Amino acid sequence: MTDDPKGADKSPLLQYMIKDPDTFAHNVAGMIEAAGKAAAAYVEPREKGEAKALMTDEIATVVKTLAQVGDVWMRKPERMAEAQNRLYGQFLDLWGNSVRRAMGEDAPETVEPEPTDKRFRDPEWQENQFFGFLKQAYLIGSRWAEEMVENAENLDPHTRLKAEFYVRQLSAALSPSNFVLTNPELLRETLTRNGENIVKGLTMLAEDLKAGGGDLKIRQSDGSRFKVGENLATTPGSVIYENDVCQIIQYAATTEKVLKRPLLIVPPWINKYYVLDLTPEKSLIKWLVDQGHTVFVISWVNPDGRHADKSFEEYMKEGILTGVDIACKVTRSKQVNTVGYCVGGTLLAVTAAYCAATGDDRIASATLFTTQVDFTNAGELKVFVDEDQISILESAMSAKGYLDGSKMALAFNSLRPNDLIWPYVISNYMKGVEPSAFDLLYWNSDSTRMPAANHSYYLRNCYLNNTLAKGEMEIGGEKLDLKKVTIPIYNLATREDHIAPAESVFVGSSLFGGPVKFVVSGSGHIAGVVNHPSRNKYQYWTDGEPQGEYKDWIARAEEHPGSWWSDWDGWLREQDGREVKARSIGGGRYNIIEDAPGTYVKTKV
Repeated sequence: MTDDPKGADKSPLLQYMIKDPDTFAHNVAGMIEAAGKAAAAYVEPREKGEAKALMTDEIATVVKTLAQVGDVWMRKPERMAEAQNRLYGQFLDLWGNSVRRAMGEDAPETVEPEPTDKRFRDPEWQENQFFGFLKQAYLIGSRWAEEMVENAENLDPHTRLKAEFYVRQLSAALSPSNFVLTNPELLRETLTRNGENIVKGLTMLAEDLKAGGGDLKIRQSDGSRFKVGENLATTPGSVIYENDVCQIIQYAATTEKVLKRPLLIVPPWINKYYVLDLTPEKSLIKWLVDQGHTVFVISWVNPDGRHADKSFEEYMKEGILTGVDIACKVTRSKQVNTVGYCVGGTLLAVTAAYCAATGDDRIASATLFTTQVDFTNAGELKVFVDEDQISILESAMSAKGYLDGSKMALAFNSLRPNDLIWPYVISNYMKGVEPSAFDLLYWNSDSTRMPAANHSYYLRNCYLNNTLAKGEMEIGGEKLDLKKVTIPIYNLATREDHIAPAESVFVGSSLFGGPVKFVVSGSGHIAGVVNHPSRNKYQYWTDGEPQGEYKDWIARAEEHPGSWWSDWDGWLREQDGREVKARSIGGGRYNIIEDAPGTYVKTKV
């Protein structure tokens, strides 16, 4: 055996040997102790009745869905036999190629990962026959399972969507890259560090289980590096109004002249508003203030049991319409420009339709960020929406009066498990590496609760029954018709959005009765919106009115480099470019309650 470390690194055998048996044995004892703490953090809340013992309803839904796929195949035994033969054939090819490689012959890989798949980047997945076999066997099996769902005949679209989702989750979870003994990188690191990484990882696992009240709350960022109001959400402003539903923030002007019409921003209540006010270099709110807009923002309450009966209508009246009233009074303006993001945009569209029905003309324009008003093509989140699943959710919410924020966070993360779940499981709990400080991921993990009445109404009327698009939604005694919304609308979609697909946003544009400027930004649901011009990232596309098919529109649209923010600012000035002297906070009509960002946004789940 050589004493040369470089020589040891080159030896395929030595890199998979324990370096220091005594230290390794000591760390094994540490693993057992840390695993016990993790188990206690999981079990204790369940013994006290503070956490659900098993997700029996959810598991039953998965089993039922996959059983429906199996039933389709079993009805045609000949097709099932063909599918099985394809699987057996691929495994025989894999075995034959593996034998040839073991004998020193050149043999191609039977199946290769997608170029974008980051899980198998380590050279050992290609160079080591054992790990290469595991990788290919996994890829063959997972792709075959996906094809079984895809090729199941006469399966209703929603069941197929759910089955595809569940197969993706199972496939992602069973990847050999997720286990120490079957991942060459993890195995090398564990042996090189004599198991210290596992001790640290299990310690973090126990901490995250405790932080989640018995459920795993995966840390995605170093939370100790951020504090809302200190290095996040720092644009100067003040809370000038609050009620049970929200706080209203007005931001301090930085220009001598401002646009006459104020701007009211309606963020989603499924996340905290400060995604629009991260660091000063990324803040949309600060940028708008610096362009001469008088900016008001709704900061939604993080609800608890007291808010169980707060309805969609109350969020409209006590949130948006109250915000419009305050913005008009402070600025002494008869009208406001409005912005709605995601579900905040859906509520804003509902509000605009309500105002059209009641003759309220204070909303002069509406800008919608990644907003759906027609949920026919609502993307991957529809996997969670059917009568059975909503009933399960409503039953869970009835106990506390709200949906835990962790449930929503898990739902969003599970749409991209190989990006937002398993890399952190591997890095945190197997490599024992603390995540780096990343403001966007810190915000993503700073989840909020959903009030029971509001969330149930939203799911049933938007995702399940699509009543707004059909002209059947009723709010405050008014039946809503989006065709009566004739105000100008700036409708932003993002090209890689998996929550509000660009095609769905495009289709929704045709439901309004007035002029709609449809714009598509590069990237996805968050990065495509939070894209400061100074960063010069991504691009955006513009064209004429959103008519015809989305694929034809995007094919002929003009591509522009950089951020769409300046284009939007120009559009707002086209609506009304008059300027007035900058306004003071509160305008002499409202007193300052506290400095921005206020207390509502700081309330933790």
